[in-house]
Amino acid sequence: MLEALERSLGIVTPACKEVGISRNTFYEYYKTDAEFKAKVDDINEITLDFVENNLLKKIKEGSERSILFYMKYKARKRGYTDSLDITSGGDKITEIRLIQVKNNDDTDGNTGH
Repeated sequence: MLEALERSLGIVTPACKEVGISRNTFYEYYKTDAEFKAKVDDINEITLDFVENNLLKKIKEGSERSILFYMKYKARKRGYTDSLDITSGGDKITEIRLIQVKNNDDTDGNTGH
């Protein structure tokens, strides 16, 4: 099961199908077998490292979407976030815009944005 889970990058359903067990059986093992749980958690950490590495490759390539994604989640303390601007005309909404907000509260002393 652990080898199948590694091949599926930690995704439970295809790993269970590969070895012929149900998801319920997998989660029962996960809840009751501390060694199994630790190995599954390790596979999930390896998968996160793999995905993060690929995200950073895209950022190095200049992918604007990847850069914005990274900044939205890793640079919140610097004010990078999304917010909704909703305009209503009476009883109905006439416009919804997703806007990026960058505040000027620079906590690390840098003035450039």
